[in-house]
Amino acid sequence: MRKIFAAAALLLLAACSQLGSLASYSVTEADVQQLLSSQLAQLNRQATVAGIPLKMAVDSMTVVIGPDNSDLVRIQTDATAVLSLFGLSYPANLQLQLEGAPYYDANEKAIYVRSLKLLDSSIEAAGYRGNLAPVSNELLQLVNGYLASNPVYRLDQSNPTVKLITAVPVNLAVQRGRLTFSPSR
Repeated sequence: MRKIFAAAALLLLAACSQLGSLASYSVTEADVQQLLSSQLAQLNRQATVAGIPLKMAVDSMTVVIGPDNSDLVRIQTDATAVLSLFGLSYPANLQLQLEGAPYYDANEKAIYVRSLKLLDSSIEAAGYRGNLAPVSNELLQLVNGYLASNPVYRLDQSNPTVKLITAVPVNLAVQRGRLTFSPSR
């Protein structure tokens, strides 16, 4: 009986030491950037702006976690758009800067960015450079719709620390350059 009690106490101590290391588990900007970069091919859309057919595709996304000591994630997107008018195609380059709140979904074991807000937009097309709100709104809808249903990071369940942290309720905190998980108290 003493051996069973000692083994149970040893297991409890091992679990407590693992739980103590959970406070230091974090996801970095590079981790999020890597996952988003691998999913860029899925970010394209046919749209119509002012009656003109438009095909958009996101070429790159850059992520900044906790800019200006905020609890937000900033995403810079570079996209291309091809307008088709009178049988001719006109290419355009679009840039959007978005900001949203990170959200941890415990059922999915994934981090999403929600409530995107447009901070800045610009377009370059045929010598024109400026802000074109209708195209920006279409691109914002494309990115927002994609991020609402696709995580920016999925926790690796093969990692023992991650498996342990996802077994208990956790808090997600935004720090400069990373998202940190800690057990809920």
